Amino acid sequence: MERISPDSKTFYMPQGLFEYLLIVSPDKAIYDQVMEEKQFFFRSYRQQAAIKTKPHITVSNFLAWENIETELIRRLQHIIKDQRSFRVTLNNFSGFPSHTVFIRIQDPAPFNQLTLRLKAIAPYIKGSEFPPARFMQYPNMSIASHLPAAVYENAIKDYSKKDFNASFNVSEVLLLRRQHQFDKCKEAGVFPLQPISIKIK
Repeated sequence: MERISPDSKTFYMPQGLFEYLLIVSPDKAIYDQVMEEKQFFFRSYRQQAAIKTKPHITVSNFLAWENIETELIRRLQHIIKDQRSFRVTLNNFSGFPSHTVFIRIQDPAPFNQLTLRLKAIAPYIKGSEFPPARFMQYPNMSIASHLPAAVYENAIKDYSKKDFNASFNVSEVLLLRRQHQFDKCKEAGVFPLQPISIKIK
């Protein structure tokens, strides 16, 4: 079978094979704020990519067969159940040359901790016909991706002068699935995090 990558532009995948995404979503106030920025990007640069995706932070994405989904969810519940809730601060803009403009995460340490836990599922989902799971080395909140290089160059110059500051608490991790990168994601699981501990004086 042809090797298929989560980043592949191939529209077709075999029946029963899905791309899974573990993501964090912001609260409604931050969601609306980021959507305004994505709408502004679309109006400024006429790039549909900006408004096709909802505000989120991807923690991991991987390919897996549907017939392991139940066991996959069980393992993810076991891995994530002890993870503490944490606060995310979004701070200004940056980019991945030459295709993506995103909002920076000021402190990626909680995501790094979560990623270390999640790597325990990598051997379980790895298949010989597709690459292993990808864990985000630089977590971020995308404004627009898959941009033409010329659009990226113009946009990153503009966005280097813009400010963005917002914070929200992460209380759950979502598991989504889709058949290809242009498919609408469907929720496959929700994994609550432990409450943020409160110090009592």
